[in-house]
Amino acid sequence: MGDVLQSTAVPTSTDETRTPLSEIALLFLKLGTTAFGGPAAHIAMMLEEVVHRRHWLTQEEFLDRVSAANLIPGPSSTELAIHIGLRRGGWSGLVVAGACFILPAALIVGVLAWVYVRFGSLPQTSGLLYGVKPVVIAIVVQALWKMGRAAVKTKLLALIGVICLVLTAAGMNVLLVLVGGGVLALVLRWRQTGSMKTALMLPLKKAVLLGAAVPASGVAAAAGLWPVFFVFVKIGSVLFGSGYVLLAFLRADLVDRHHWLTTQQLLDAVAVGQFTPGPVFTTATFVGYILHGAAGAAVATLGIFLPAFVFVAISAVVIPRVRRSPAARAVLDGINVASLALMAWVTWQLARAAVVDWFTVLLLLASTIVLLRLPRVNSAWLILISAFAGLLKSMH
Repeated sequence: MGDVLQSTAVPTSTDETRTPLSEIALLFLKLGTTAFGGPAAHIAMMLEEVVHRRHWLTQEEFLDRVSAANLIPGPSSTELAIHIGLRRGGWSGLVVAGACFILPAALIVGVLAWVYVRFGSLPQTSGLLYGVKPVVIAIVVQALWKMGRAAVKTKLLALIGVICLVLTAAGMNVLLVLVGGGVLALVLRWRQTGSMKTALMLPLKKAVLLGAAVPASGVAAAAGLWPVFFVFVKIGSVLFGSGYVLLAFLRADLVDRHHWLTTQQLLDAVAVGQFTPGPVFTTATFVGYILHGAAGAAVATLGIFLPAFVFVAISAVVIPRVRRSPAARAVLDGINVASLALMAWVTWQLARAAVVDWFTVLLLLASTIVLLRLPRVNSAWLILISAFAGLLKSMH
């Protein structure tokens, strides 16, 4: 099968005692306030906090939950937070971790929505983002390095990762890449052992969730609270992919079908979701406020995130069973390297937009060196410093 690649030792999490809910709440409130840059950056920051700082999960447990979050519809980084909360705090932890990760971003977006409705425009944030984006790239690079050294256990897994990266770059559907990585790993294991397990169906069971729990899309033409809620539940139940995929779903329902928003309002809403910390899906908070004020913001936010809690609760039951089967472990190992390939491709796309001149190159290099050489440095400080530097640079 190939030699095991060298990796640095990661402290193992053998402590099965539950983490106090207050600790879970504080961590995810902090992440929800400082996690800029989209799902890849959020996952990178969670890796640092949960695996390397607090040792709540092992590297393998963390990667398994990243893969599980990628295989179900909804916001992957929020679902990862919910998975971590469930693992460390039980069902109460599931609710606390998810809610605390979502809440800061929802409040920030709600305030920006109020400004937008009151004054008709958004506050200027280009200078802040100019400095933050390169550091976000550095944070993701650090996470890819650490997770890659744990996930890429053999040369064949490395080959599967490369294949998945090429397929992603060629435009293949995200879910097909993930399932394909798992199936390919299982086939290679079968060729080695001569026995095919029924575990091939395990990753496909999660894919079936695509069609589960989707409410009917026929809602009233007026933007009442219940119609708003059901539209966002539907979107949260079927959406895979990035904030740009979210834009396509929102346009189809809110602009083309129901005529609740103009195209410009929708673009402004997506922009807010992109430049605020926390989940990009808080775009729903902005849209809900435009449609129905504070009540609409609450209803839209609840609607788009509710399916994530349900899907995590269902899929979390599968993970321990998967790891008990040798064939199923092979599938999950393949999905893990496929997930890293997807993260690597997203990082490359983000870097092309973020690193635009000598100043951003300098920020990227300096941040990468600091994070790799000084692993105990909290990335939140780098984000704050870089945001301030970006504001100063943009004023000259």
